[in-house]
Amino acid sequence: MTSTLRSKRFDLLAQRDINKETFVEPWAQAGLIVADSPADPQPSLTLRAGAVIEMDGCPQAEFDAIDRFIASHALDLTLAEEAMALPSAQYARMLADINVPRAAIARLIAGCTPAKVCDILRGMNVLEMMMALAKMRVRRQPANQAHVTNWREHPALLAADAAEAARRGFAEVETTVRVARFAPFNALAILVGTQSGRGGVLTQCSVEEALGLRLAMKGLTSYAETLSVYGSEQSFVDGDDSPWSKAFLASAYASRGVKIRFTSGTGSEALMGAAEGKSMLYLEARCLLVVKGAGSQGVQNGSISCIALPEALPGGVRAVLAENLLAAMLGLEVAAGNDALASHSSIRKTAKLMLQFIPGADFIFSGYSAIPKRDNLFGGGNFDAEDFDDYNVLQRDMQIDGGVRPISEDEALRCRHKAARALQAVYQELGLPPISDAEVEAATSAHSSDDMPERDILPDLEAADKFMASERDFVAVIRALQQADFPDVAANILEMGRQRIAADYLQPAAIFDADFSVRSAINDANDYAGPGSGYRLEGERWREICAIPQAQAPEGFIEPHRAPPLSRLAALGPAAKGSGREVVLALGPAFGRSLGFTIGGLGHEDVLKAILSGIAAEGLAARIARVYHSADCAAIGYVAARLSGSGIGIGLQSRGTAVIHQRDLAPLNNLELFPQSPSLTLENYRHIGVNAARYARGRATVPVAVTIDNGARLRLIVKTALLHRHETEAIEPDTPPQELRFDWEPA
Repeated sequence: MTSTLRSKRFDLLAQRDINKETFVEPWAQAGLIVADSPADPQPSLTLRAGAVIEMDGCPQAEFDAIDRFIASHALDLTLAEEAMALPSAQYARMLADINVPRAAIARLIAGCTPAKVCDILRGMNVLEMMMALAKMRVRRQPANQAHVTNWREHPALLAADAAEAARRGFAEVETTVRVARFAPFNALAILVGTQSGRGGVLTQCSVEEALGLRLAMKGLTSYAETLSVYGSEQSFVDGDDSPWSKAFLASAYASRGVKIRFTSGTGSEALMGAAEGKSMLYLEARCLLVVKGAGSQGVQNGSISCIALPEALPGGVRAVLAENLLAAMLGLEVAAGNDALASHSSIRKTAKLMLQFIPGADFIFSGYSAIPKRDNLFGGGNFDAEDFDDYNVLQRDMQIDGGVRPISEDEALRCRHKAARALQAVYQELGLPPISDAEVEAATSAHSSDDMPERDILPDLEAADKFMASERDFVAVIRALQQADFPDVAANILEMGRQRIAADYLQPAAIFDADFSVRSAINDANDYAGPGSGYRLEGERWREICAIPQAQAPEGFIEPHRAPPLSRLAALGPAAKGSGREVVLALGPAFGRSLGFTIGGLGHEDVLKAILSGIAAEGLAARIARVYHSADCAAIGYVAARLSGSGIGIGLQSRGTAVIHQRDLAPLNNLELFPQSPSLTLENYRHIGVNAARYARGRATVPVAVTIDNGARLRLIVKTALLHRHETEAIEPDTPPQELRFDWEPA
């Protein structure tokens, strides 16, 4: 073997999508380790006079800002000693045990330190953590969040895409900006768009926090999740924040009736060069206790925009699931990531999704890209608008509620057109740069911003600045919609304002039903306790998920293959065993009677002519018989061989499957089998006739070469089953094989 020899297989593997990723060996000192770093502390807690004087091996005098915040605000010190004394392995078993209720675990977790919760997860594998997430999720029914952005920041397209996302069932829609000054109009577009599609969808615009709060105070947004927290003090300093400033900002949002959750995720501290040698999961545990201590109802975690970093390391995807579970254990709403592009490999990105999709999360995606990846300003999108059908089928396949519903093309076009027109009317009533009819029409049918006409952005930017500086808010939008004859959209936005005053949707994991009823961890708590309990996809919701537009009525698969009986094919009486060199062609019970076309669309008469022409080309005679007692291809071919004087017969089912059989072979053995009936051509059938005649003459024969189509089963298995069922319905078990006459002329 020469040193220059290369494996063709390895050359091919090198081109696979998975090998476009980066993989790296762990390096704990740089924070490139997802769990169990040598620098991670062991769990411990010491109290004196009701105060923490030592936590996770660190004395109070050496606490950093995060330690002080956690010790003061995040731990329930009334049960901390009990919680810390329980062995970590026992916690892990409780999490995976369906007989231990969620509340019993959540009560004790409230007294656990960051190192303790990491120690609990250390003993759990991915399956056990998925079981635990199904139980610890705070809201009973899973939901989903969508990203709606576009590179051109075209308002009509934003509104149309937001409306479609709302119709598809997303409970929240998030946008962001390419140019910061567009923020108010992007927020306005998705507000009008979502409420045109379905009332009660929460919206946000992901921008700098002070600007985000101003948008919320104008009523243009109803939730925020851009309050980033970090697991090391230096990361907080570099982020120009502290746990206390985040807590203050959370209170500012809540005081205005705006739902908030914080954002954290494995890998951020390593990216900021401030991991302190600690593992990503331990730093995330500190983040989550800060979130809890600050009073946030929930968190967006799951590595978010850092996902490629933990995925480069061993156990990275497991660590992401662990951080989602950890947040749920702490009683937080979990928006579970799956948003930024996680892999070039469709296999890998789907496998990662399953860890949250199967057990369910409060929000399975922290932003399903409801637009094409190239328009997603958040970083691509792990799943996007081109994956809608795939995602709907996954829900249907597994009977899992993934927070999305299928819609028809007409439904999408109607809601998109309505949203674009509603926003056009708002722009006109408020004296903003006009949205033309051409832009509305383009947005209605567009897939991406590439399909939109160019728009002069300078007037939009100037108008956005004036809007932010003015006293105008969502009330002006409501008035404009009312005047422009969009009363239902106006009513939906008004109701969103009323709900802010009631503030019920500030409860943990709160979302709205279509009638603006709040569902949260308070009034719709997760009650999973093993098989038969908890949220089950059933009833109307299950029927909705089953009703994908692609699903067809079963009868429609057979109809194209029906035909009147072949007039040239006539029964002569019972078939007798022949003599001499001949080939018997035996047909299935429905062939040329109630069915007239193969599964590949070839006419039965043409198939008969092709086979008989092949036999005649070799100078042999052929007889035709019909088998009534069986629809099985092997049985039909076996009868043909036993009737044939030469011992060679051909069996042919109505759907086109064929076999060349020899009399002295077992029924399930044969000379040549042709199961790839969708790929068979008339030339193939002619060649089958030729080969059967050559076997009858005792000549050397090269088997018929048939194209193998590995996708045929996926496309046609339902039709195969239904055509075979139709053939079996034609069986007459007491009728012996009948000889047939076929009037035809060789070519």
